[in-house]
Amino acid sequence: MSISLILVKRNIKLFFRDKGMFLTSLITPVILLVLYATFLGNVYRDSFTSNLPDTLKLSESMIEGLVGSQLISSILAVSCVTVAFCSNFLMVQDKANGTIKDLRISPVKSATLSLSYYIATLISTLNICFVAMGICLAYVAVVGWYMTLADVFFLVLDILLLVLFGTALSSIINFFLSTQGQISAVGTIISAGYGFICGAYMPISSFGEGLQKIISFLPGTYGTSLIRNHTMQGVFAEMQNQGIPASIIEELKDSLDCNLYFLGNQVSIPAMYMILGITIVVLIGIYILLNNFKKYNS
Repeated sequence: MSISLILVKRNIKLFFRDKGMFLTSLITPVILLVLYATFLGNVYRDSFTSNLPDTLKLSESMIEGLVGSQLISSILAVSCVTVAFCSNFLMVQDKANGTIKDLRISPVKSATLSLSYYIATLISTLNICFVAMGICLAYVAVVGWYMTLADVFFLVLDILLLVLFGTALSSIINFFLSTQGQISAVGTIISAGYGFICGAYMPISSFGEGLQKIISFLPGTYGTSLIRNHTMQGVFAEMQNQGIPASIIEELKDSLDCNLYFLGNQVSIPAMYMILGITIVVLIGIYILLNNFKKYNS
């Protein structure tokens, strides 16, 4: 068995064995689902129905399906990044307790060690996020299911890309951390702030024009929009089948961030995938350069 595989297995086992990190990562999506369904669900529902013309009458199932899809898209968009940070805190813990020193004096290349943290974080985060996706889809099936098999397939792809993004971003930030206090501080900031800047907690369309322009430069925003598109596409298709004008559907997509605009131009779904993909490659490249720089200066 190669050293890389041994280290990856070691990191995954330590993560799932640490009840604090594991339970926090796993429970977070469930807690968000309960909180969203209990509190934000009514907000989303009232906001949606208030924007509909009085002449349009939608079934309760369709309204609940749209609200449910918006809820789970918010949860999954946030979880893919915040869970990645929780999973990747093992790298910082190894620095804090001195384990990293033992690993570095062993015949293990620095690149192998760094890669093992990245892959282990990726695998651990994907496991938790796919479990969260299953719970979210079960919730939507109860309140109102309109998704197609293709929508589910693209949702899996969206989660994979966002987890790759979250893992790369957390790897870079955690590279500079070395204490338990820093772990707590960064974890709190990411958990509290990322949902807002990626448009998960509140639609970007509800922000001021200046803030919208700033957020349009953040790649996580497009990951959130991709998940929104693929969870809500079935509901919009059903609305169109029932004769709702396309103009009203487009207004809804604008208000729910399914349609995003960069400097006044609408960003297509393929372009969103391209932005997210390029960002992932760039972040991984930065992570590699950081580790090489440290290697040559250690």
